[in-house]
Amino acid sequence: MFPRNVFPTTSEVNEAGHLVIGGCDTVDLAAEFGTPLYIFDDATLRGRCRSFVQEFNKRYPNTTVAYASKAYVNPAVAQIFADEGLGLDVVSGGELAVAQAINFPKELVYFHGSNKTAAELEQAVEWKIGRIVIDSFHELGLLEEVAASAGTSQDVLLRVSPSIDPHTHEKTTTGVLDSKFGFAIETGHAAEAVRQAVAAPHLNLKGLHFHLGSPIFELQPYRDGVEVVLEFAASMREEGLDLQEFSPGGGFAIAYTADQNPPTPADYAEAIIGTMTAECDRLGLDLPHLTIEPGRAIAGPAGVALYRVGAVKEIPGVRRYVSVDGGMGDNIRPALYDAAYEAVVANRVNDRGEQVATIAGKYCESGDVLIKDVLLPAIDGSGKDLIAIPASGAYCIPMASNYNLNPKPPIVLVNNGQARLIRRRETFQDQMLLDVA
Repeated sequence: MFPRNVFPTTSEVNEAGHLVIGGCDTVDLAAEFGTPLYIFDDATLRGRCRSFVQEFNKRYPNTTVAYASKAYVNPAVAQIFADEGLGLDVVSGGELAVAQAINFPKELVYFHGSNKTAAELEQAVEWKIGRIVIDSFHELGLLEEVAASAGTSQDVLLRVSPSIDPHTHEKTTTGVLDSKFGFAIETGHAAEAVRQAVAAPHLNLKGLHFHLGSPIFELQPYRDGVEVVLEFAASMREEGLDLQEFSPGGGFAIAYTADQNPPTPADYAEAIIGTMTAECDRLGLDLPHLTIEPGRAIAGPAGVALYRVGAVKEIPGVRRYVSVDGGMGDNIRPALYDAAYEAVVANRVNDRGEQVATIAGKYCESGDVLIKDVLLPAIDGSGKDLIAIPASGAYCIPMASNYNLNPKPPIVLVNNGQARLIRRRETFQDQMLLDVA
């Protein structure tokens, strides 16, 4: 059965049994652009943006939805986020450069990151972005120097750690005590950071940010985190903290497999806003401006990876390997996080599943496996079959590598039967441009 809940909203199966996304036949896309190929659906991207904006703003109009660029960004999709009225959360000078390239509204740009360089901070201050989220005492001092040299005052938030376990993968958990991110409330470091930021003449402390991790399928960690951080904010009022802005970050989950049922944007909005307003009332705090930062929850469901099948290897009684022309070079998440995905044969979606197969990549690593033990129609080694893996719009391309000197795949944006190339396929020559003989 076609796992519709993990594919873009425009996905359908045509009379030929081909997977269609955004009105474009994936078989035709593979013929035109080659494989591996990443397909982004414009309607799903915009729909996810609008869902978060609507669900949060109808409950709390004083909310900014800032897209977390690390999930995936390039100029074309950044323009979509600007068109939809979102802010932009960046974590590097490169992501900031994308925002600059399209003249993204700079007042809506938030700069995160645990070890920003002096050059990156200078880039941000010179462009006069909206907020820099300070992550360490080193950065606090460095940013004061940068702002002083520029003769300006920079609006900032402090990233604090509430020591809340969001019950996600250990490598994507960030709000616990043992983390490289933020100032821990538990140790007193957050309180000292507030004092130093308030005293810094060229920094304007606007509020607090925290981020628990990703993907978070539970609502209670958000409630707990909001309570802890607002309690801390109330305790720091006499130290000069005026909580004008508050951000519980992002980390909102999506369905990667047909059996997953993550909370909706409305569910997250109810949990975060309900807790925030109740706690502010209890603690006597003025209601702050709220900023949330969905990344995966917007880009993830909009993207599909398309591969062509090559070698098929049968080990009787053990495993059947179906190898594709991509793998861990364009999607390292299964190797890094044990991430699970669904898959369909895009050129014959309606064919009945007959064989359990393991989809392996082309990279020279035993760990290069995209999906273990998925039920697929019978696949031979003819090279005619295409494998589509949904929910691939977040973190696959940004974490891609040129391992084995394989070029990174192209990306197309589909909408109403039109496919627009928004990133061309790399060439071998591209990979050697920076090499010096």
